Amino acid sequence: MPYKRRLWIPDRFYHVVSRGNRRDPLFWEDADFLAFFHILKQVYEKYPFEIAAYCLMTNHFHLLMRSPEVPLSKVMSLINKRYANYYNNRYGLTGHVFEKRFRGDRVDDRRGILAVSWYIHLNPVEARMVNHPSGYSWSSYYLFKDSGFEQPDFMNTDYILDFYQGTAEEKRGEYCAELDRRRDDPKYVGKPCSTGLFHDGSS
Repeated sequence: MPYKRRLWIPDRFYHVVSRGNRRDPLFWEDADFLAFFHILKQVYEKYPFEIAAYCLMTNHFHLLMRSPEVPLSKVMSLINKRYANYYNNRYGLTGHVFEKRFRGDRVDDRRGILAVSWYIHLNPVEARMVNHPSGYSWSSYYLFKDSGFEQPDFMNTDYILDFYQGTAEEKRGEYCAELDRRRDDPKYVGKPCSTGLFHDGSS
């Protein structure tokens, strides 16, 4: 049966999640994570997009992203296809690497954007991989914490940081402090607020 077409809104961010087939690992070693970032850069040069926050876990990844020029489905299809080709070539495998098409929830407002970004950055903590987001190498938390790092062209942390008042460093401090409060408060553990299922304009 053909996939249902998706509604794509160019100026909206989506919480995108893709998982490994049978929940198998997508990333076995550092080279795999780095290959994924290289693919993001390649696809960005062809179809520009923005990522406000990300986290690459062992068997899935989270991207808070929007695609202003082409349907997000087209961007994600290209990203996942290129990574699947890399993965199968590297490990001598064939067949599906991802369990199905990516899942995505549209995020419509400031509250939702912040909730999803906190959820993404706290994913390794909730998975008991680290005690604090700063201890995990493969999320965008370090770009929020420290202004000394050069951001990839596809990143736009200012979209989130500009929700806060003050200087650039004060905004970073407020964001990280608020994230810490949610890390330490059990009522914030779990899924982020969602405004509905993702619908985008391509098959």
